[in-house]
Amino acid sequence: MGYSAGLDFESRILVKREAARLLEAELAKASWEPKPLSMSGVTDPYQPLEKKLGITRQCLEVLARCRNPVMIITKNAGVLRDEDLLQELAQWDCAQVTLSVTTLDSDLARKMEPRTSSPRQRLEAMKKLNEAGVPAGIMIGPVILGLNDTEIPAIIQAAQDVVARWVHYVPLRLPGAVAEVFRDWMEHAVPDKKDRIMDRLKSFRGGRLNTNQFGERFRGQGPWSKEIKHLYQLGCLKAGFKEQPIELSTKHFIPPGVSQLEMRLD
Repeated sequence: MGYSAGLDFESRILVKREAARLLEAELAKASWEPKPLSMSGVTDPYQPLEKKLGITRQCLEVLARCRNPVMIITKNAGVLRDEDLLQELAQWDCAQVTLSVTTLDSDLARKMEPRTSSPRQRLEAMKKLNEAGVPAGIMIGPVILGLNDTEIPAIIQAAQDVVARWVHYVPLRLPGAVAEVFRDWMEHAVPDKKDRIMDRLKSFRGGRLNTNQFGERFRGQGPWSKEIKHLYQLGCLKAGFKEQPIELSTKHFIPPGVSQLEMRLD
């Protein structure tokens, strides 16, 4: 679209107003095979504009009617606005929510993720979802070596305290123009840590800032990759955390326009 990966990404929002209608049309196709859908791998489904437009909610209404499973990942406690729909989906093993927690330091969180819910609000949202019967867990990410990597054990303990179903982590990736945006961010937000972060990141990526190689993108290489894994394992051990995996189901799927009675008669 010719937009930059910096402020344009935050300020020039492209709205898919017909998303729910197009989703329903896709689910209605004879060729559609029910499968878990992810909301979302690129843009947070509960960014500030969602409160006004409700596009994520409209899509969840479609998915709930059709009982098509969905996986939500977000940095915002706004997911609680759709607790009713997620509960409905969860009754059919069709919903799970992952809250991304990058740091427990509220000051650092404001620098890293402005206009998102505080770390405490995210943990509380995860707790409320689990209490409502919606499986929810934590994603520690992005893990930035030299900045928030040492917080991994503390975040795992915080997740255990609010009964997270799972805790995973994902290291920082800098594809394309994002690398320059990240450099600029460090200059303004954490200038004293910039050199250390860059040195460790390059070591983690085999001398580069990023790699798209399958199997290595989210794992890295070398001693820093092992260090992150060790911190994660140690954190789980100290917190007594044991993952409670869930399996989403597609067996209850109802195509758009087909009633539950018709499904039973079939």
